[in-house]
Amino acid sequence: MARRLQAQATTDGDSWRAELRATVKLALPLVATQLGQIAIHTTDVVMIGWLGPQSLAAGILGHQVYFVSWLFGLGILTVIAPLVAQAIGAEDDERVRKTVQQGLWVALGLALPTCWMLWHTESILGWLGQDEHHARGAGLYLRATLWGMGPGLAFGVLRGFVAALSRPRCVMVIMMGGVGLNLLSNYALMFGHFGLPRLELVGAGISSSLVNTLMCVSLLAYILWDAQFRNFHLFRSGWRPVWSHLRQILGLGLPIGATLLCESGMFAGAVLLMGWIGTAELAAHAVAGQCAAVFFMVPLGIAQASTVRVGLAAGRHDMTGITRAGWAALGLGVGFMAGTGVLFLSLPKTLVGLFLDLHGADTAPVVQLAIRYLAIAALFQLVDGAQVVGSSILRGLNDTRVPFGIAAVGYWGVGFGTAYLLAFKLGMGGTGVWFGLAAGLAATALAFVWRFYWRERLGLLAAFRV
Repeated sequence: MARRLQAQATTDGDSWRAELRATVKLALPLVATQLGQIAIHTTDVVMIGWLGPQSLAAGILGHQVYFVSWLFGLGILTVIAPLVAQAIGAEDDERVRKTVQQGLWVALGLALPTCWMLWHTESILGWLGQDEHHARGAGLYLRATLWGMGPGLAFGVLRGFVAALSRPRCVMVIMMGGVGLNLLSNYALMFGHFGLPRLELVGAGISSSLVNTLMCVSLLAYILWDAQFRNFHLFRSGWRPVWSHLRQILGLGLPIGATLLCESGMFAGAVLLMGWIGTAELAAHAVAGQCAAVFFMVPLGIAQASTVRVGLAAGRHDMTGITRAGWAALGLGVGFMAGTGVLFLSLPKTLVGLFLDLHGADTAPVVQLAIRYLAIAALFQLVDGAQVVGSSILRGLNDTRVPFGIAAVGYWGVGFGTAYLLAFKLGMGGTGVWFGLAAGLAATALAFVWRFYWRERLGLLAAFRV
Protein backbone atom coordinates (compact mmCIF):
# COMPACT_ATOMS: atom_id res chain seq x y z
CA MET A 1 0.00 0.00 0.00
CA ALA A 2 2.80 2.42 0.91
CA ARG A 3 4.59 1.71 -2.37
CA ARG A 4 1.36 2.24 -4.34
CA LEU A 5 0.73 5.58 -2.60
CA GLN A 6 4.31 6.64 -3.23
CA ALA A 7 4.01 5.70 -6.92
CA GLN A 8 0.73 7.65 -7.19
CA ALA A 9 2.33 10.68 -5.56
CA THR A 10 5.24 10.48 -8.00
CA THR A 11 2.85 10.22 -10.95
CA ASP A 12 0.82 13.19 -9.72
CA GLY A 13 3.98 15.20 -9.20
CA ASP A 14 5.19 14.40 -12.72
CA SER A 15 1.79 15.39 -14.13
CA TRP A 16 1.86 18.74 -12.35
CA ARG A 17 5.41 19.40 -13.56
CA ALA A 18 4.40 18.45 -17.10
CA GLU A 19 1.46 20.84 -16.93
CA LEU A 20 3.69 23.65 -15.67
CA ARG A 21 6.18 23.02 -18.47
CA ALA A 22 3.40 22.95 -21.10
CA THR A 23 1.90 26.20 -19.80
CA VAL A 24 5.27 27.97 -19.72
CA LYS A 25 6.14 26.77 -23.24
CA LEU A 26 2.85 28.04 -24.60
CA ALA A 27 2.98 31.29 -22.62
CA LEU A 28 6.50 32.43 -23.59
CA PRO A 29 5.75 33.60 -27.16
CA LEU A 30 2.48 35.14 -25.96
CA VAL A 31 4.33 37.02 -23.22
CA ALA A 32 6.93 38.21 -25.74
CA THR A 33 4.22 39.56 -28.03
CA GLN A 34 2.46 41.33 -25.15
CA LEU A 35 5.75 42.84 -23.99
CA GLY A 36 6.34 44.13 -27.51
CA GLN A 37 2.90 45.75 -27.52
CA ILE A 38 3.38 47.39 -24.14
CA ALA A 39 6.91 48.48 -25.11
CA ILE A 40 5.37 50.72 -27.77
CA HIS A 41 3.01 52.28 -25.23
CA THR A 42 5.79 52.60 -22.64
CA THR A 43 8.09 54.29 -25.15
CA ASP A 44 5.35 56.86 -25.74
CA VAL A 45 4.88 57.53 -22.03
CA VAL A 46 8.63 57.77 -21.34
CA MET A 47 9.28 60.17 -24.21
CA ILE A 48 6.21 62.28 -23.48
CA GLY A 49 7.53 62.52 -19.91
CA TRP A 50 10.64 64.21 -21.31
CA LEU A 51 8.40 67.07 -22.46
CA GLY A 52 7.50 67.88 -18.83
CA PRO A 53 4.77 67.15 -16.26
CA GLN A 54 2.10 69.18 -18.10
CA SER A 55 2.61 67.29 -21.35
CA LEU A 56 2.80 63.97 -19.47
CA ALA A 57 -0.52 64.68 -17.74
CA ALA A 58 -2.22 65.55 -21.05
CA GLY A 59 -0.57 62.66 -22.87
CA ILE A 60 -1.62 60.06 -20.31
CA LEU A 61 -5.22 61.29 -20.49
CA GLY A 62 -5.24 60.84 -24.24
CA HIS A 63 -3.33 57.59 -24.13
CA GLN A 64 -5.73 56.10 -21.58
CA VAL A 65 -8.78 56.99 -23.68
CA TYR A 66 -7.18 55.42 -26.75
CA PHE A 67 -6.02 52.31 -24.88
CA VAL A 68 -9.45 51.60 -23.40
CA SER A 69 -11.12 51.97 -26.80
CA TRP A 70 -8.53 49.77 -28.51
CA LEU A 71 -8.66 47.11 -25.78
CA PHE A 72 -12.44 46.82 -26.01
CA GLY A 73 -12.23 46.19 -29.75
CA LEU A 74 -9.32 43.80 -29.38
CA GLY A 75 -11.22 41.86 -26.71
CA ILE A 76 -14.07 41.24 -29.13
CA LEU A 77 -11.62 40.14 -31.82
CA THR A 78 -9.82 37.63 -29.58
CA VAL A 79 -12.44 35.09 -30.60
CA ILE A 80 -10.92 34.98 -34.10
CA ALA A 81 -8.08 32.69 -32.97
CA PRO A 82 -10.26 29.91 -31.43
CA LEU A 83 -12.81 30.12 -34.25
CA VAL A 84 -10.08 29.76 -36.87
CA ALA A 85 -8.49 26.93 -34.88
CA GLN A 86 -11.79 25.05 -34.80
CA ALA A 87 -12.20 25.49 -38.56
CA ILE A 88 -8.65 24.27 -39.17
CA GLY A 89 -9.32 21.23 -36.98
CA ALA A 90 -12.39 20.49 -39.08
CA GLU A 91 -10.31 20.94 -42.27
CA ASP A 92 -12.75 23.60 -43.41
CA ASP A 93 -10.64 26.14 -45.33
CA GLU A 94 -13.73 28.02 -46.45
CA ARG A 95 -14.75 28.66 -42.84
CA VAL A 96 -11.20 29.83 -42.03
CA ARG A 97 -11.40 32.32 -44.88
CA LYS A 98 -14.87 33.55 -43.93
CA THR A 99 -13.93 33.93 -40.26
CA VAL A 100 -10.92 36.12 -41.07
CA GLN A 101 -12.85 38.18 -43.62
CA GLN A 102 -15.77 38.76 -41.25
CA GLY A 103 -13.31 39.55 -38.47
CA LEU A 104 -11.91 42.35 -40.62
CA TRP A 105 -15.47 43.62 -41.19
CA VAL A 106 -15.97 43.69 -37.42
CA ALA A 107 -12.66 45.54 -36.99
CA LEU A 108 -13.84 48.18 -39.48
CA GLY A 109 -17.24 48.43 -37.82
CA LEU A 110 -15.60 49.00 -34.44
CA ALA A 111 -13.00 51.46 -35.73
CA LEU A 112 -15.39 53.95 -37.37
CA PRO A 113 -17.47 54.98 -34.30
CA THR A 114 -14.38 54.76 -32.08
CA CYS A 115 -12.50 57.21 -34.30
CA TRP A 116 -15.47 59.59 -34.22
CA MET A 117 -15.39 59.51 -30.42
CA LEU A 118 -11.61 60.03 -30.30
CA TRP A 119 -11.94 63.05 -32.63
CA HIS A 120 -14.21 64.72 -30.04
CA THR A 121 -12.19 63.72 -26.96
CA GLU A 122 -11.31 67.30 -26.02
CA SER A 123 -14.99 68.18 -25.64
CA ILE A 124 -15.71 64.93 -23.78
CA LEU A 125 -12.87 65.49 -21.29
CA GLY A 126 -13.98 69.09 -20.75
CA TRP A 127 -17.51 67.89 -20.02
CA LEU A 128 -15.99 65.42 -17.50
CA GLY A 129 -14.36 68.28 -15.62
CA GLN A 130 -10.75 67.82 -16.71
CA ASP A 131 -8.30 70.72 -16.77
CA GLU A 132 -8.70 72.79 -19.95
CA HIS A 133 -5.02 72.54 -20.93
CA HIS A 134 -4.91 68.79 -20.28
CA ALA A 135 -8.06 68.23 -22.34
CA ARG A 136 -6.70 70.28 -25.24
CA GLY A 137 -3.39 68.41 -25.25
CA ALA A 138 -5.13 65.04 -25.06
CA GLY A 139 -7.42 66.04 -27.93
CA LEU A 140 -4.50 67.05 -30.15
CA TYR A 141 -2.71 63.79 -29.38
CA LEU A 142 -5.76 61.66 -30.17
CA ARG A 143 -6.64 63.43 -33.42
CA ALA A 144 -3.22 62.31 -34.65
CA THR A 145 -3.39 58.84 -33.08
CA LEU A 146 -6.88 57.76 -34.14
CA TRP A 147 -5.77 57.01 -37.73
CA GLY A 148 -3.99 53.93 -36.41
CA MET A 149 -7.09 52.46 -34.73
CA GLY A 150 -8.40 50.62 -37.81
CA PRO A 151 -5.01 49.12 -38.75
CA GLY A 152 -4.41 48.23 -35.10
CA LEU A 153 -7.65 46.25 -34.88
CA ALA A 154 -7.05 44.63 -38.28
CA PHE A 155 -3.61 43.59 -37.04
CA GLY A 156 -5.38 41.86 -34.13
CA VAL A 157 -7.53 39.85 -36.57
CA LEU A 158 -4.52 38.78 -38.65
CA ARG A 159 -2.58 37.97 -35.49
CA GLY A 160 -5.41 35.65 -34.40
CA PHE A 161 -5.24 33.84 -37.74
CA VAL A 162 -1.46 33.39 -37.46
CA ALA A 163 -1.71 32.24 -33.82
CA ALA A 164 -4.30 29.59 -34.71
CA LEU A 165 -1.71 28.04 -37.05
CA SER A 166 0.91 28.08 -34.25
CA ARG A 167 3.13 30.51 -36.17
CA PRO A 168 3.66 33.34 -33.65
CA ARG A 169 7.28 34.09 -34.52
CA CYS A 170 6.45 36.42 -37.44
CA VAL A 171 4.20 38.50 -35.19
CA MET A 172 6.97 38.76 -32.60
CA VAL A 173 9.48 39.95 -35.23
CA ILE A 174 7.06 42.54 -36.61
CA MET A 175 6.22 43.72 -33.10
CA MET A 176 9.90 44.17 -32.21
CA GLY A 177 10.39 46.11 -35.43
CA GLY A 178 7.43 48.27 -34.42
CA VAL A 179 9.07 49.07 -31.09
CA GLY A 180 12.24 50.29 -32.83
CA LEU A 181 10.31 52.29 -35.42
CA ASN A 182 8.17 53.90 -32.72
CA LEU A 183 11.28 54.96 -30.81
CA LEU A 184 12.86 56.47 -33.92
CA SER A 185 9.74 58.23 -35.20
CA ASN A 186 8.95 59.62 -31.72
CA TYR A 187 12.47 61.01 -31.51
CA ALA A 188 12.13 62.62 -34.93
CA LEU A 189 8.57 63.95 -34.74
CA MET A 190 8.24 64.86 -31.06
CA PHE A 191 11.56 66.67 -30.73
CA GLY A 192 12.15 67.93 -34.28
CA HIS A 193 15.18 65.90 -35.36
CA PHE A 194 16.34 64.91 -38.87
CA GLY A 195 15.06 68.20 -40.27
CA LEU A 196 11.45 67.60 -39.18
CA PRO A 197 9.35 70.09 -37.18
CA ARG A 198 9.01 69.73 -33.40
CA LEU A 199 5.42 68.47 -32.96
CA GLU A 200 5.56 67.19 -29.32
CA LEU A 201 2.24 65.44 -28.45
CA VAL A 202 0.98 65.60 -32.02
CA GLY A 203 4.24 64.01 -33.15
CA ALA A 204 3.72 61.15 -30.70
CA GLY A 205 0.24 60.60 -32.14
CA ILE A 206 1.45 60.60 -35.74
CA SER A 207 4.19 58.15 -34.79
CA SER A 208 1.67 55.74 -33.20
CA SER A 209 -0.59 55.84 -36.26
CA LEU A 210 2.38 55.23 -38.57
CA VAL A 211 3.63 52.27 -36.53
CA ASN A 212 0.21 50.59 -36.27
CA THR A 213 -0.34 50.97 -40.00
CA LEU A 214 3.08 49.62 -40.99
CA MET A 215 2.79 46.64 -38.61
CA CYS A 216 -0.59 45.73 -40.13
CA VAL A 217 0.74 46.08 -43.69
CA SER A 218 3.85 44.04 -42.80
CA LEU A 219 1.84 41.15 -41.34
CA LEU A 220 -0.55 41.24 -44.29
CA ALA A 221 2.38 41.11 -46.72
CA TYR A 222 3.89 38.16 -44.85
CA ILE A 223 0.58 36.28 -44.95
CA LEU A 224 0.34 36.86 -48.70
CA TRP A 225 3.97 35.71 -49.18
CA ASP A 226 4.12 32.64 -46.92
CA ALA A 227 3.04 29.42 -48.66
CA GLN A 228 1.13 27.96 -45.68
CA PHE A 229 -0.89 31.13 -45.13
CA ARG A 230 -1.38 31.71 -48.86
CA ASN A 231 -3.06 28.32 -49.24
CA PHE A 232 -6.11 29.61 -47.36
CA HIS A 233 -6.78 32.26 -50.04
CA LEU A 234 -7.89 34.77 -47.42
CA PHE A 235 -8.39 37.55 -49.94
CA ARG A 236 -10.31 35.64 -52.55
CA SER A 237 -13.53 37.31 -53.75
CA GLY A 238 -16.65 37.11 -51.61
CA TRP A 239 -16.02 39.98 -49.24
CA ARG A 240 -19.63 40.85 -48.52
CA PRO A 241 -20.72 40.71 -44.84
CA VAL A 242 -22.08 37.31 -43.78
CA TRP A 243 -24.47 37.98 -40.92
CA SER A 244 -24.29 34.49 -39.40
CA HIS A 245 -20.52 34.81 -39.02
CA LEU A 246 -20.78 38.36 -37.73
CA ARG A 247 -23.35 37.30 -35.11
CA GLN A 248 -21.10 34.45 -34.00
CA ILE A 249 -18.05 36.70 -33.60
CA LEU A 250 -20.01 39.39 -31.76
CA GLY A 251 -21.98 36.91 -29.64
CA LEU A 252 -18.80 35.29 -28.33
CA GLY A 253 -16.62 38.39 -28.35
CA LEU A 254 -18.81 41.07 -26.79
CA PRO A 255 -18.78 39.59 -23.24
CA ILE A 256 -14.97 39.34 -23.44
CA GLY A 257 -14.66 42.89 -24.73
CA ALA A 258 -17.07 44.12 -22.07
CA THR A 259 -15.09 42.38 -19.33
CA LEU A 260 -11.86 43.98 -20.53
CA LEU A 261 -13.69 47.31 -20.79
CA CYS A 262 -14.74 47.06 -17.15
CA GLU A 263 -11.16 46.48 -16.02
CA SER A 264 -9.49 49.03 -18.30
CA GLY A 265 -12.38 51.41 -17.66
CA MET A 266 -11.68 51.31 -13.92
CA PHE A 267 -8.09 52.38 -14.59
CA ALA A 268 -9.28 55.02 -17.06
CA GLY A 269 -11.70 56.26 -14.41
CA ALA A 270 -8.78 56.47 -11.99
CA VAL A 271 -6.99 58.71 -14.52
CA LEU A 272 -10.01 61.02 -14.56
CA LEU A 273 -10.05 61.12 -10.76
CA MET A 274 -6.35 61.98 -10.75
CA GLY A 275 -7.04 64.76 -13.27
CA TRP A 276 -9.53 66.27 -10.82
CA ILE A 277 -6.93 66.15 -8.04
CA GLY A 278 -3.98 67.82 -9.78
CA THR A 279 -1.26 67.75 -12.41
CA ALA A 280 1.43 66.23 -10.16
CA GLU A 281 -0.90 63.42 -9.08
CA LEU A 282 -1.89 62.69 -12.67
CA ALA A 283 1.71 62.60 -13.89
CA ALA A 284 2.78 60.37 -10.96
CA HIS A 285 -0.14 58.06 -11.65
CA ALA A 286 1.03 57.78 -15.26
CA VAL A 287 4.51 56.66 -14.17
CA ALA A 288 3.41 54.15 -11.52
CA GLY A 289 0.62 52.84 -13.73
CA GLN A 290 2.97 52.25 -16.65
CA CYS A 291 5.40 50.34 -14.42
CA ALA A 292 2.55 48.09 -13.27
CA ALA A 293 1.30 47.68 -16.86
CA VAL A 294 4.69 46.48 -18.14
CA PHE A 295 4.99 43.69 -15.58
CA PHE A 296 1.31 42.84 -16.01
CA MET A 297 2.09 41.60 -19.52
CA VAL A 298 3.67 38.42 -18.10
CA PRO A 299 0.60 37.14 -16.21
CA LEU A 300 -1.49 38.30 -19.18
CA GLY A 301 0.52 35.97 -21.44
CA ILE A 302 0.15 33.18 -18.88
CA ALA A 303 -3.58 33.89 -18.79
CA GLN A 304 -3.86 33.55 -22.56
CA ALA A 305 -2.03 30.22 -22.35
CA SER A 306 -4.35 29.09 -19.54
CA THR A 307 -7.40 29.60 -21.78
CA VAL A 308 -5.92 27.18 -24.30
CA ARG A 309 -4.75 24.61 -21.71
CA VAL A 310 -8.09 24.59 -19.86
CA GLY A 311 -9.99 24.49 -23.14
CA LEU A 312 -7.99 21.48 -24.35
CA ALA A 313 -8.68 19.60 -21.12
CA ALA A 314 -12.38 20.50 -21.26
CA GLY A 315 -12.55 19.25 -24.83
CA ARG A 316 -11.14 15.90 -23.64
CA HIS A 317 -13.72 15.78 -20.82
CA ASP A 318 -10.72 15.64 -18.48
CA MET A 319 -11.66 17.22 -15.14
CA THR A 320 -8.27 16.38 -13.65
CA GLY A 321 -6.63 18.14 -16.56
CA ILE A 322 -8.86 21.19 -16.06
CA THR A 323 -7.86 21.29 -12.40
CA ARG A 324 -4.15 21.03 -13.13
CA ALA A 325 -4.22 23.55 -15.97
CA GLY A 326 -6.17 26.11 -13.93
CA TRP A 327 -4.23 25.94 -10.70
CA ALA A 328 -0.85 25.66 -12.44
CA ALA A 329 -1.55 28.87 -14.38
CA LEU A 330 -2.74 30.63 -11.23
CA GLY A 331 0.41 29.59 -9.41
CA LEU A 332 2.63 30.87 -12.20
CA GLY A 333 0.79 34.18 -12.51
CA VAL A 334 0.62 34.93 -8.79
CA GLY A 335 4.20 33.74 -8.22
CA PHE A 336 5.60 36.09 -10.86
CA MET A 337 3.61 39.05 -9.54
CA ALA A 338 4.90 38.40 -6.03
CA GLY A 339 8.39 38.96 -7.41
CA THR A 340 7.38 42.24 -9.07
CA GLY A 341 5.88 43.41 -5.80
CA VAL A 342 9.25 42.92 -4.13
CA LEU A 343 10.88 44.86 -7.00
CA PHE A 344 8.48 47.79 -6.58
CA LEU A 345 9.27 47.98 -2.87
CA SER A 346 13.04 47.62 -3.20
CA LEU A 347 13.83 49.73 -6.30
CA PRO A 348 11.14 52.42 -6.63
CA LYS A 349 13.54 55.28 -7.42
CA THR A 350 15.23 53.27 -10.14
CA LEU A 351 11.90 52.59 -11.82
CA VAL A 352 10.62 56.15 -11.50
CA GLY A 353 13.96 57.45 -12.78
CA LEU A 354 13.28 55.77 -16.12
CA PHE A 355 10.45 58.27 -16.67
CA LEU A 356 11.40 61.41 -14.73
CA ASP A 357 14.43 63.43 -13.64
CA LEU A 358 14.84 62.44 -10.00
CA HIS A 359 16.61 65.70 -9.15
CA GLY A 360 14.62 68.24 -11.15
CA ALA A 361 12.87 70.97 -9.19
CA ASP A 362 9.66 70.72 -11.22
CA THR A 363 9.54 66.92 -11.08
CA ALA A 364 10.33 66.45 -7.36
CA PRO A 365 6.64 66.36 -6.22
CA VAL A 366 5.79 63.93 -9.03
CA VAL A 367 8.69 61.63 -8.07
CA GLN A 368 7.60 61.43 -4.43
CA LEU A 369 4.00 60.65 -5.36
CA ALA A 370 5.04 58.03 -7.92
CA ILE A 371 7.17 56.23 -5.31
CA ARG A 372 4.20 56.22 -2.92
CA TYR A 373 1.87 54.81 -5.59
CA LEU A 374 4.39 52.10 -6.49
CA ALA A 375 4.38 50.95 -2.86
CA ILE A 376 0.60 50.46 -3.05
CA ALA A 377 0.97 48.79 -6.46
CA ALA A 378 3.31 46.27 -4.82
CA LEU A 379 0.45 45.24 -2.56
CA PHE A 380 -2.04 44.59 -5.35
CA GLN A 381 0.34 42.77 -7.71
CA LEU A 382 -0.72 39.39 -6.31
CA VAL A 383 -4.44 39.95 -6.85
CA ASP A 384 -3.83 41.56 -10.24
CA GLY A 385 -2.14 38.36 -11.41
CA ALA A 386 -4.90 36.22 -9.90
CA GLN A 387 -7.75 38.16 -11.52
CA VAL A 388 -6.37 38.10 -15.07
CA VAL A 389 -5.54 34.38 -14.93
CA GLY A 390 -8.81 33.57 -13.16
CA SER A 391 -10.95 35.22 -15.84
CA SER A 392 -8.99 33.48 -18.61
CA ILE A 393 -9.41 30.06 -16.98
CA LEU A 394 -13.18 30.58 -16.96
CA ARG A 395 -13.01 31.67 -20.60
CA GLY A 396 -11.46 28.29 -21.38
CA LEU A 397 -14.67 26.74 -20.01
CA ASN A 398 -16.83 28.96 -22.27
CA ASP A 399 -17.82 30.89 -19.14
CA THR A 400 -18.00 34.56 -20.19
CA ARG A 401 -21.34 36.05 -19.12
CA VAL A 402 -21.14 35.58 -15.36
CA PRO A 403 -17.48 36.76 -15.29
CA PHE A 404 -18.65 39.92 -17.05
CA GLY A 405 -21.12 40.51 -14.19
CA ILE A 406 -18.37 39.85 -11.66
CA ALA A 407 -16.09 42.29 -13.47
CA ALA A 408 -18.74 45.02 -13.57
CA VAL A 409 -19.42 44.78 -9.84
CA GLY A 410 -15.82 44.21 -8.77
CA TYR A 411 -14.07 46.81 -10.90
CA TRP A 412 -16.70 49.52 -10.82
CA GLY A 413 -18.82 48.91 -7.72
CA VAL A 414 -15.91 48.02 -5.45
CA GLY A 415 -12.87 49.45 -7.24
CA PHE A 416 -14.00 52.79 -8.65
CA GLY A 417 -16.51 53.34 -5.84
CA THR A 418 -13.85 52.82 -3.16
CA ALA A 419 -11.35 54.99 -5.06
CA TYR A 420 -13.82 57.90 -5.21
CA LEU A 421 -14.83 57.50 -1.56
CA LEU A 422 -11.27 57.38 -0.25
CA ALA A 423 -9.94 60.11 -2.55
CA PHE A 424 -12.66 62.74 -2.14
CA LYS A 425 -14.92 61.89 0.80
CA LEU A 426 -12.12 60.84 3.15
CA GLY A 427 -9.53 63.26 1.75
CA MET A 428 -6.84 60.73 0.84
CA GLY A 429 -6.30 62.13 -2.66
CA GLY A 430 -4.26 60.05 -5.09
CA THR A 431 -3.33 57.53 -2.40
CA GLY A 432 -7.01 56.79 -1.93
CA VAL A 433 -7.43 56.21 -5.66
CA TRP A 434 -4.69 53.59 -5.62
CA PHE A 435 -6.12 51.83 -2.57
CA GLY A 436 -9.45 51.76 -4.40
CA LEU A 437 -7.83 50.09 -7.40
CA ALA A 438 -6.34 47.49 -5.09
CA ALA A 439 -9.75 46.82 -3.52
CA GLY A 440 -11.40 46.33 -6.93
CA LEU A 441 -8.71 43.94 -8.14
CA ALA A 442 -8.84 41.95 -4.89
CA ALA A 443 -12.63 41.57 -4.95
CA THR A 444 -12.64 40.50 -8.59
CA ALA A 445 -9.75 38.07 -8.16
CA LEU A 446 -11.43 36.36 -5.21
CA ALA A 447 -14.70 36.02 -7.13
CA PHE A 448 -13.02 34.60 -10.27
CA VAL A 449 -10.94 32.08 -8.32
CA TRP A 450 -13.93 31.05 -6.20
CA ARG A 451 -16.05 30.52 -9.31
CA PHE A 452 -13.39 28.27 -10.84
CA TYR A 453 -13.10 26.32 -7.58
CA TRP A 454 -16.89 26.00 -7.36
CA ARG A 455 -17.22 24.74 -10.94
CA GLU A 456 -14.32 22.35 -10.45
CA ARG A 457 -16.02 20.87 -7.36
CA LEU A 458 -19.31 20.41 -9.25
CA GLY A 459 -17.67 18.12 -11.78
CA LEU A 460 -17.46 17.70 -15.52
CA LEU A 461 -20.94 18.89 -16.54
CA ALA A 462 -20.43 22.22 -14.78
CA ALA A 463 -17.44 22.89 -17.03
CA PHE A 464 -19.75 23.47 -19.99
CA ARG A 465 -22.58 25.47 -18.45
CA VAL A 466 -22.74 29.09 -17.39
